[in-house]
Amino acid sequence: MRLSRWFTMHGPALTAALLASLAITSLFLSTSNQNALTRISHTSQVQRAISKLSGSLTDVIVAERNFHLTGNKAYLADRLSTHKRAIDQFRVTSTLIEDNAKQTLLFAELRPLIDQRFATEQILIDTHLAGELGGERISPLALRAQGEMASVRSKIQEVEDVEAQLFDERTSSAVSALRAFAISVALGALAVALALLLWWRQSQQAIKVLASSNSRLSLSLIELEKADDQIRHMHKMEAIGQLTGGLAHDFNNMLAVVISSLSLAQKRLAKGSANVDTLVQGALAGAHRAAILTSRLLAFSRQQPLSPQTVNVNRIAGGMSELITRTLGDHIRVETVLAGGLWPTDVDVSQMENALLNLCVNARDAMPEGGSVTIETSNAHLDDSYARQNIGVIPGQYVLIAVTDTGTGMPAEVVARAFEPFFTTKGVGKGSGLGLSQVFGFAKQSGGHLKIYSEIAQGTTIKIYFPRSFATKADIQAATRDQFIETQEMRRGNPSQIILVVEDENSVRALTSMTLRELGYTVVHAEDAVSALQQLDVHPEIELLFTDIVMPGMNGRKLADEAVLRRPKLKVLFTTGFTRNAVVHGGVLDAGVNFIAKPFTIEQIAAKVAKVIDIGSARLM
Repeated sequence: MRLSRWFTMHGPALTAALLASLAITSLFLSTSNQNALTRISHTSQVQRAISKLSGSLTDVIVAERNFHLTGNKAYLADRLSTHKRAIDQFRVTSTLIEDNAKQTLLFAELRPLIDQRFATEQILIDTHLAGELGGERISPLALRAQGEMASVRSKIQEVEDVEAQLFDERTSSAVSALRAFAISVALGALAVALALLLWWRQSQQAIKVLASSNSRLSLSLIELEKADDQIRHMHKMEAIGQLTGGLAHDFNNMLAVVISSLSLAQKRLAKGSANVDTLVQGALAGAHRAAILTSRLLAFSRQQPLSPQTVNVNRIAGGMSELITRTLGDHIRVETVLAGGLWPTDVDVSQMENALLNLCVNARDAMPEGGSVTIETSNAHLDDSYARQNIGVIPGQYVLIAVTDTGTGMPAEVVARAFEPFFTTKGVGKGSGLGLSQVFGFAKQSGGHLKIYSEIAQGTTIKIYFPRSFATKADIQAATRDQFIETQEMRRGNPSQIILVVEDENSVRALTSMTLRELGYTVVHAEDAVSALQQLDVHPEIELLFTDIVMPGMNGRKLADEAVLRRPKLKVLFTTGFTRNAVVHGGVLDAGVNFIAKPFTIEQIAAKVAKVIDIGSARLM
């Protein structure tokens, strides 16, 4: 009984903490998985480059032997072209192994050996061409060339051995990370299942109490309110159970892809085959899907960081018309009805586009035989009466965007559950049940409202209301220009642009630094705020501070404040995988803050860094 009472008091907080811990751990492990898989892919690329270098050197030897056997000078041209190809491949391979000090040293020792072997063979060829074919003069040179080639092959074998060991270590690390990921999800699901079991037992006891009390007409109002609270708790736990089950199902599917791909890659490599690109790409795709699922969960829980801009929704709907038409297919007619004089609203443009596309795809799925989708915008006013009937709605002026289809419609019981996570009426494998949940979370986080109207065999209308903004026309145009900057193509940096990376997690710091160097930037790094400030003092030429927010001791926001105080022209870019922090308040990024969420791809970080540096430079001019 004591345990039951304790759980009644602390159950909701405990369950919420378990879910939050599961989401954060899954996001962290998903990022670690992607990092490990990227390192494996890089090692595989290096192994292929070394193999090509060895093959090119073999081609050189074949051309030389053919010349000595036949005396045909055409083989000398082949020798020169294959030697050039070998040197070019040497440069490519040298670039790939720059991140490995041991391999770099071995390559520094390899190049003189190759050059010496080529020089010796050139003397041998010149002797042959001069007609000096005496065995005593030719034989020592030939033996020396053979010995020098043996040294080259021995050094290449050293390089291959080091890379093979590195591949084994990285594969083992990736498998360990995936196991940790699976254990984390399993433990989280088990913990929530235990919480559900305790809640179920508590609810059974509550039902018995209510049944025995039905005969008593003196039941007080307080007792009725307690019973209602218990029933609401039961409904909440049922929703949490559905969320956990859907989460475990989707993550298990993704883990199956990742683990199977890595296992097959490991077996192929053990057999000496380097053909693992498809398997590595499959594992990367599975990890990427896990990161997207985590992002959708954050959207549903209203924890995704939003970057709202003052926009005219007509521009978004009109600009997406062609994309939506292509996505829905020829059997769906798309109509767009845009209101004149539409009010502006503050909204995250990319999330608005995702939400609109989500609604249109759902509409298409409700019309398997074809039909029409209408996207309509208008100004709207939600009065006090409407607000009383829809809990959480604030009366006032709103901008409305509605998506209407002529599909099968939904019964009332389906409409009532439409926003629940992982609830779907689609067949197995045809929907995750997170689409409408994500749209619902985005609308609420934006201060808006979402409503469904549906009739069986008539169709469905989903309306999203966003609060009206009273910004000026100039503000709207500025926001549109900023959106254009966001969609530019990926640009590379140059070594004169120096970035300071601050990250307390060693593997994340190393990979981030490697990524930025790959994009052409010069990178220095630090593991905490104190080291970062020292780096700023040592390197006054640093142009951008790229810092994690959640760090022990001084966090990233305080570090940035101190850094900018010392260096007013310094640009700052924040990153984190946890959104409740020093730069996100109420789900919205603080004004003027540059932010990129973990995990990010090389394309995303390239675009963001280029944008921050360019905007910072423009402000300094």
